[in-house]
Amino acid sequence: MQNLDKIMKPRAIAVIGASTKAHTIGSDIMKRLQEYGFKGKIYPVNPKGGVIEGLQAYPTVLDVPGEVDLAIVVVNAKFVLSTIDQCHEKGVGGLCVISAGFKETGKDGAELEKALLEKVRAYGMRCVGPNCLGVVNTHPDIRMDGCFAESLPERGGIGFVSQSGALGGGILNILKDLNLGFAQFISIGNQADVNAETAIEYWENEDDVKQILLYMESIQNPANFRQLATRVSKKKPILALKAGRSAAGASAASSHTGSLAGADKAANALLAQSGVIREYSLENLFATAKVFANCPIPKGDRVAIITNSGGPGIMATDAVSEYGMKMAPLSDATKENLRSFLPAAASVKNPVDMIASAPIEHYKQTLETVLADDNVDMVIVIYLPFLGLKDIDVARAVMEIKAQHPEKPIVGVFMTKSEFFSQLSDMQVNVPFFMYAEQAADGLNRLNQQRVWNEKPIGTSPVFEVNRDRAREIIMQSASQGREQLTTRESIDVLDAYGIRVCRSGFAVNEDEAVAVADKVGYPVVMKMTSKTTSHKTDVGGVRVNIQNADDLRAQYRDLIAKLKEKNLLDGLEGVIIQEMVKGSREMVCGVATDPQYGHMVMFGLGGVFIEVMKDVTFRMAPLTDVDVDEMIRGVKAYKLLEGARGTTPAQMGQLKECLLRISQLVSDFPAITELDINPLIISEKNGEGIAVDGRIKVNLKKL
Repeated sequence: MQNLDKIMKPRAIAVIGASTKAHTIGSDIMKRLQEYGFKGKIYPVNPKGGVIEGLQAYPTVLDVPGEVDLAIVVVNAKFVLSTIDQCHEKGVGGLCVISAGFKETGKDGAELEKALLEKVRAYGMRCVGPNCLGVVNTHPDIRMDGCFAESLPERGGIGFVSQSGALGGGILNILKDLNLGFAQFISIGNQADVNAETAIEYWENEDDVKQILLYMESIQNPANFRQLATRVSKKKPILALKAGRSAAGASAASSHTGSLAGADKAANALLAQSGVIREYSLENLFATAKVFANCPIPKGDRVAIITNSGGPGIMATDAVSEYGMKMAPLSDATKENLRSFLPAAASVKNPVDMIASAPIEHYKQTLETVLADDNVDMVIVIYLPFLGLKDIDVARAVMEIKAQHPEKPIVGVFMTKSEFFSQLSDMQVNVPFFMYAEQAADGLNRLNQQRVWNEKPIGTSPVFEVNRDRAREIIMQSASQGREQLTTRESIDVLDAYGIRVCRSGFAVNEDEAVAVADKVGYPVVMKMTSKTTSHKTDVGGVRVNIQNADDLRAQYRDLIAKLKEKNLLDGLEGVIIQEMVKGSREMVCGVATDPQYGHMVMFGLGGVFIEVMKDVTFRMAPLTDVDVDEMIRGVKAYKLLEGARGTTPAQMGQLKECLLRISQLVSDFPAITELDINPLIISEKNGEGIAVDGRIKVNLKKL
């Protein structure tokens, strides 16, 4: 589809619904366009004609004498469709429908919005809204403030998308205090046509958009968002404040994976896989934006700290370490240089403590010396008010040095009065300043997170040879009987068909068959009931382990039958599975849950009976790449157990990764699978292999 130039870089704008009545949206938008100095032509459109804000008004857009690129529509919702028809006839390419009264109002509004979109698509137009705040482009050649926020926008390098109009307006109002500015702003409202993905794609090659900020309540097309954001976030940072919670919840899930996949796991996984930096508050969103606006991406994760007080230096050190970054090892030459001008009481190790008497010259010399060290990638400068040294003077000195050394990030921590930050809002700053060391460390961590993402390969999704027909046959057989829950035997057979390592096993429907299978598998064995009516076997004593011989097996089989008979559960019994007894104390879990909006989530983590207590699990959205599975496995605290702690056999990491990739391929091939559990996936003490000793698969019969 065409790009957004007609909307974001118009040569002429028609305000349809322009008004002479004060404090109306139609009046405010006319004033904003003029006050901000729009470089093109402005045509007010009002049925009464006349003069509005000193400009000739026209009864309809068709009466406008010149060409129109963008129509800002501020009329009653019932007139919007006919207005679009007129815009098409006029040759208008871009619409910004500020009018409310669409899907946010209910069924009738939703039908109206559907008709709006059909017209927009049929006419080859692009449309922002409806029910939105408007659009802004601060480029000197454009200077378009096409929204009705209270304050005029500040010029900067941020492309901002807001799904909430009111929130977007509030943000525009506080930008000056934050020392931040926009390049472009789009309030997407109901996002009938233009949404966050549209903006991301448009801004990919917009040079004045240095970073992209998103406020989202929903992601309309997760697969498309992932594809676009993964590509664009390699070129410029994307920060997101994602509000709302996923509808997948523990109460509706029957599997362990499903019960742990609720709340916001899907959005988290999608954003992480897309290289999007997620924030959970506006405060953090703009703190991070402030860092990206004033700092380059570092070359590494080594941080140097300069301070005039020991305590804050130690706190900053703790914060840097907690984020997994390193304290830069200052070279001997750097230390020697520092000793040449700092007092004897100063510490020239990192953190460099210049002590409370440090004059402004020491700040300058120390910062320049530390920046020159090749071992230093980022610097935190801490100031506490001592001995009459003025905060604003130190800040100016730091900013002067930053201007001379733009290649390394510098962040200021000024534990001083709030008046200092008010002064900064009236200055052109090139360094982000914070009140607390933890905020500075958080900002550097985000810079480092972007560096790691930029260096990370995109990843590939290998396709394995599998027995897809066998898996389909098993699933369809279950479906033909009206069962959405596959039996244990069926589940394990599906996993086996997809090349996932399962226990050597056999199926038996009576005692003699069970003994014959056990003789083939080899003792010790495990016996598991498989039932069409009972999925949680342990609740009814349906799992018997460490069976050493045929006599023991017969006794256990008879006891199982007696227990099921006693509980009236014998009717659903399909038989028993006899499995090899896999020895291993490390029990992992992997599985799949389905989020109604985002699709399949694959899980990996610490399994067994502790899964829902410890919750040491990671999630990623399918389809997985080799990079995703590597992150999933390394992301659990139990990773050290897999490496072979305390003399245990190291897990076969390659085989574990392949297991997750094969699961991803399985649910991609069969989207009807809603839940899948392999719990436990035992790490064999013999050779470190991950072996699925139990499996559960659930399908949505309507999707088959």
